[in-house]
Amino acid sequence: MALINSLLSWVIKKRIHQIELFIKYPFDVQNEWFNKLIYSAKDTEWGLKYNYQSIKDISQFRENVPINTYEDLKPYIDRLRKGEQNILWNSDITWFAKSSGTTSDKSKYIPVSIEALEDCHFKGGTDMLSIYCNNNPDTHIFDGKGLAMGGSHKISEINNELYYTGDLSAILMQNLPFWAEFIRVPNMDIALMQEWESKIEKITNATINSNVTNLSGVPSWVLLLIKNILKKTKKSNILEVWPNLEVFFHGGVNFTPYRKQFQKLIPSDDIIFFETYNASEGFFGIQDRQGSNDMLLMLDYGIYYEFLPVEHLHDEHPKTLTLEEVDTKTNYALIISTNAGLWRYLIGDTIKFTTLNPFRIQITGRTKNFINAFGEELIIDNSEKALKIACDKTNAVISEYTGAPKYSNDKETGAHEWLIEFENSPDNMEYFTEVFDNALKSLNSDYEAKRYKDMILSKPIIRAVPKNTFYIWMKKRGKLGGQNKVPRLSNNRKYLEEIMNFVK
Repeated sequence: MALINSLLSWVIKKRIHQIELFIKYPFDVQNEWFNKLIYSAKDTEWGLKYNYQSIKDISQFRENVPINTYEDLKPYIDRLRKGEQNILWNSDITWFAKSSGTTSDKSKYIPVSIEALEDCHFKGGTDMLSIYCNNNPDTHIFDGKGLAMGGSHKISEINNELYYTGDLSAILMQNLPFWAEFIRVPNMDIALMQEWESKIEKITNATINSNVTNLSGVPSWVLLLIKNILKKTKKSNILEVWPNLEVFFHGGVNFTPYRKQFQKLIPSDDIIFFETYNASEGFFGIQDRQGSNDMLLMLDYGIYYEFLPVEHLHDEHPKTLTLEEVDTKTNYALIISTNAGLWRYLIGDTIKFTTLNPFRIQITGRTKNFINAFGEELIIDNSEKALKIACDKTNAVISEYTGAPKYSNDKETGAHEWLIEFENSPDNMEYFTEVFDNALKSLNSDYEAKRYKDMILSKPIIRAVPKNTFYIWMKKRGKLGGQNKVPRLSNNRKYLEEIMNFVK
């Protein structure tokens, strides 16, 4: 362990120096990565199609290459998944991070190259620890073990080659260096299990007697694990099980609704909640100041960033901005080009800059209506299709609706709550709810995972409201006519509670 601590100390010091360099020279670092990406892909099918050989600067890049969504890149990714190579990127891609679905598919499959693993995702994990330790020189996290809540993956064989599909966390665990096993729990066999109920139980049994000093994962899953451990050990808080726990590295969803629950289960003023911005497409930001609610934009991870002001998102020819052109007042849609072959890719997140020296950001939302309180990433297309299925099977007709999360507490798991104005009500609301729930599961793999045995999400709560409720509510808000629309999905309860109070 002393050797590992010495190695980690050396890596941390080296990375802090490199981070300081990209903070000092942000534009040079981004331009350098832009040139590397273009050069690496110039002989790929994509690079030949868009004449990468001729691209000398970002202006030419914007002229040659359109902004792309997953649907635009899907035909190329489908071919990669069938074993073709040199399509979007010049190295072989055999890993695909499974993410939440699109309008046409239950899941997205994001290509993960070896360069993306090493220069982005692993570097992000290293920097997370480097920044934390640099800010907390008296830390003892390496005196114990780290517990990371990850997903699972499956293996496919195509033309005698193995291809892996799964959660990004599982892909990262599978590719960790050998020495990482000495500083993490549980063992890989448990960490990569697919069946979540058994997995939670096995992680509980494998870690209750470990010296866990740090946790990482999506808040909803980590919360579930902590509650299961407390139930099994009959302890009142997790510090009675892991007295040396000092930090929770979290990301994936907004942490605000979970903070009070975690503070109750980890009752210490010294516990640190440390935010990261990592996604299947890349590792983008790391909280570099304690007590802050923003993150340092990581500029040397094999990603070139562009920023599109949200008000221009639907322009016919939207003009993106470079890092040199952004300000702290504008809400931007994030567009990335990566060393895994995602080109001018609109990932769907919106951000604002909080500082420009260095460049720090906050996640402000999504480019579409969504609910992502528990990592389910439910989009409006999912809800529209699921409601149609439920209506078709129950002879119901819907006039208006809106949905929002209902957060978990000590007594109940979370759920989605829906206010629906029916033109024709279903004869059996329970059956309508069941059909709607099952339809959502079939349309969105992340929702299906969170609904598994009610572990994270309980079945939907559907409340019928009187006719004309939404019309009168919109009228009261001065939102009738024109482009005004009833907000279908919201990641907070503002609209839903306004309407409920209005109905009362």
